[in-house]
Order: sequence, then structure tokens, then C-alpha cells
Amino acid sequence: MSSISDERLLNIALDSAKKAGIEVMKYYRDKNFTAELKEDESPVTCADIAANDILMDQLRTLTPDIPIISEEVGAVSLAQRKNWSKYWLLDPIDGTGEFIIGSGDFAVNIALVENGWPSIGVIHAPDHHLTYYAQTHLGAFKECNAQGNVQGNAQKGISQSSHQIHVADYQDNRRIKVAISRRQQLHLMGQYLNDDYDYDYVALGSCSLKNCLIAEGGADCYIRVGVTGEWDTGASQCILEQAGGTIINSEFNPMTYNKRESLLNPDFLSLGNQNIHWKDVIKAHRKVY
Repeated sequence: MSSISDERLLNIALDSAKKAGIEVMKYYRDKNFTAELKEDESPVTCADIAANDILMDQLRTLTPDIPIISEEVGAVSLAQRKNWSKYWLLDPIDGTGEFIIGSGDFAVNIALVENGWPSIGVIHAPDHHLTYYAQTHLGAFKECNAQGNVQGNAQKGISQSSHQIHVADYQDNRRIKVAISRRQQLHLMGQYLNDDYDYDYVALGSCSLKNCLIAEGGADCYIRVGVTGEWDTGASQCILEQAGGTIINSEFNPMTYNKRESLLNPDFLSLGNQNIHWKDVIKAHRKVY
């Protein structure tokens, strides 16, 4: 297995995400892409495939001993991967639907999963010129106007244009901010939120960007009901946890990575400040794919 330092692995992930983002933006700016539906009826474009090719090439070249799982690559059986102590987990474009409609709310996601848990998370939103990243014991960071390679503190893996982020403070009786999809119907949230609390809603595309919004204090929670894969949560799990939050399944149990034959997630909850009594705020529900 690779002996590359943790700092180097973080910088490889950052650089790879930004290179993939540059390629994605070529398609996005020119509106020069084709789209089709996959077997699960989720959209995929030629930009997804181009970004995936760049990520796979970069990571295979720079970290040849670390295997890769990507949403856009054929499934790897549990028998093949169950003993992996470390692997890259990729979503070349999280928010493909947002990419297609032109909202800009899409991102390249890279996670490094070690011993069943994300230890590095990078989420690069090229149209917003933003990069969120985290590493276990390092903290979570937001880099604005991020383009090209990281030109920062190589020893710690922190870019000079970055600042550390944290979940929002919470005092009793404050209105709770709920991140929702731009096209989400608000009445659907009513079945999951306790009426004893007051809520504000913040609309944003892309699962991972909503999780980053919580990590930087712009929202307090996100309730995801519907099909997602481990690649949708891996990077933001690391970022949110390093910022003081967490992602758990809808029954308030820990998420799992590389433990089941299916790489699909159950419904999940992205939660900010842990001083909020989340079991009172959110009604547990169960749906496993």
C-alpha cells in the first residue's frame, strides 16, 4: 500500500479535483454536452465522463497503489474491495442535474476512505470558484477563488487563500436553518420536522454543497430522502465532521462505507451544531436502498 504522506495525499486530491473542474467548465460554458439517463434514471453527461477520466488518470498515476471507486465506473464487488484499508471514492460531478439546468450548483467530489471512514474530503465547485476540503485532525477549510494548483503550506496542506470553517453556533430558541434542494417542495419536509421548532429554509443544489453550507455555518441541517451513493457523502462527511457536524442515517445511526455489496446509502441526515437536540427536531424514518 502507498507510503505517500497524508499531506501529499490531500494536495493530490485538491489538485485532481481542480483539474477535473477545469475540464467540466469547458462543457458548461459552451453548453456543449450530451446527456442521457442511467439505469437508475439519474442523469449523466459527457462532462461527467470527462471529469471521471481526468480523476482516474491523475490518481492512478500519482497513487498507483490506492484503488478507486467512482460513480462513473462499473461496480466493484464487495469480495474484491472488502479488505481495502484505503481507497479513493469519487463523484466526478455531484449535482449533474444542476449542471444540466445551468444553476452552477455542482461539484467534483473526492474522498479518501481509510479503514472504513473518510479521512480526506475535497469538494470543488468550479462555477462558484470555491473549494471545500478537510482532513482528519487538520480541520475543515474553504478556499475562495480557487484555481489551478494549491500554492500553500505544503507541510500542513493548507492553502494561503483558505480559512477554517465551523458549523453555526446555536443558542436555545434560535430558528433552525434547513438546507433544501432548489426544486424541493417544502411540505415534504413537514413529515420529518417537529412543529415545536421554527425553521428557515435555504435552497441550494448539489447534495455535497448543501453539506458544505452546513459546515461553514450557513445552514443547520439537511434531510436527504432518496437514492444516493457513498460517493455522494464521503467527501462531505469528512468536511462536515471536521467542522463540528456529522452525517448519520435516518435512524440516527452512523453511516457506513464499503461494508455492503450495494454502495447505495440509506436516507441520511446532515447535522450541524451538536448542541441542537436533533432527535427532538427530526423525526426518524427508515428507507434503505
